[in-house]
Amino acid sequence: MKYFDYNSKKLIPAKESKTLSLLYNCFIGRVLLKLLTTKTVANIYRFYITSSLSKLKIKRFIQKNNIDISRYENSCYKSFNDFFTRKIKQEKKNLDKGFISPCDAKLSVYKIDEDLSLNIKNSIYTLDELVEENVEDFKDGYCLVYRLCVDDYHRYIYPFDGSVIKTKHILGKLHTVQPIAQKKYKVFKENDREITLVKNKKYEEVYIIEVGAMMIGKIVNNKCDNFKKGDEKGHFEFGGSTIIYLFKKDKINLNEIILNNSKNDIETIVKIGDNLE
Repeated sequence: MKYFDYNSKKLIPAKESKTLSLLYNCFIGRVLLKLLTTKTVANIYRFYITSSLSKLKIKRFIQKNNIDISRYENSCYKSFNDFFTRKIKQEKKNLDKGFISPCDAKLSVYKIDEDLSLNIKNSIYTLDELVEENVEDFKDGYCLVYRLCVDDYHRYIYPFDGSVIKTKHILGKLHTVQPIAQKKYKVFKENDREITLVKNKKYEEVYIIEVGAMMIGKIVNNKCDNFKKGDEKGHFEFGGSTIIYLFKKDKINLNEIILNNSKNDIETIVKIGDNLE
């Protein structure tokens, strides 16, 4: 699998994790996986990464993942989780015109078919499974899947002005959202998720789904009734994760580069604030 950097316009080879390969491709790994995808293990790990002892991980993590720390607010981090949920500097939050990326992520786009189903990494999902309610109006629309890795900025914003219609939480497991897991499990149906239905003048009703993943015990969304483009919607605590947007037919015109990449199973690397139209 390859990535396409939306800003540099370069193809980047993807590296597969040996640890995840072990967990998902062999018997012993799958036994361990049953433990690692539980809330109990996530809570134990969360206890560690919110402790002062976990500060020792920060320097090595920055070096290993080539994180440009100058993008973020200066802070004396109390724990690794405190660092992981760091805030970007206001002047570094460049918001382009049009529909923008709500986060730093690897983006894939899928067409919603006549049966209200999606083929994501060879797993078939129905919209009813994703949001657990009737979504007939989204037939022939688009599904945008933003996959956040551990080296991405884990706060996310609203990409347009609007208002919140309703929210709900669906309890689930905590599989990784890496492609290796998506081949074996319907992770976006099985994992923990927060669902928000919002309304915008141009896009009408849009579903926003935050999906928890391995070692994430918490999705933190800010409560509001109305929001402006660029307002922070929330953040994930440690681990990889995913944000899904569902649009109705003919309501969004995405850049052809992103659409073509998705057809060829290439994820597009985007940054928070990038214009995606």
